[in-house]
Amino acid sequence: MSVRFQIVIDCHAPRRLVQFWSAAIRYRPEPPPKGFAGWREYWRSIGVPEEEIRDVTSPESIDDPKGEGPRIWFHAVPEPKTCKNRLHFDIKASGRRDLPLAARKDQVEAEVARLVTLGAARLETLYEEGDDHYAVAMADPEGNEFDVN
Repeated sequence: MSVRFQIVIDCHAPRRLVQFWSAAIRYRPEPPPKGFAGWREYWRSIGVPEEEIRDVTSPESIDDPKGEGPRIWFHAVPEPKTCKNRLHFDIKASGRRDLPLAARKDQVEAEVARLVTLGAARLETLYEEGDDHYAVAMADPEGNEFDVN
């Protein structure tokens, strides 16, 4: 039997990351559970202290509209990001391995351009002459690293 899990990303501005990542990976902002007008009401109903709820007026999580991928929760924390991620996302944009490297590179670059318009920053190109792999390291609007390959 498989185990269900979610990915949790600590951040300052959940709303901003919900907007970015839902567009980046074609997820959707997660609606509140049935029977609740919003997330604030849901968190109260399960006993989360009011001081921890803060101003939860919008989704803090995203989910796969097809129900196939994991839920991603953007957990608001007070401290800033201080070091490189120990875990990161790889966005697969290059297509099949049987495509020529030039075609895969073009597809990666097109996705990088789209993500930049959403608020990502390009950090570095991950390619060396002779490699049959092309990727770009990027950062989301709060500096969390991820790769497009």
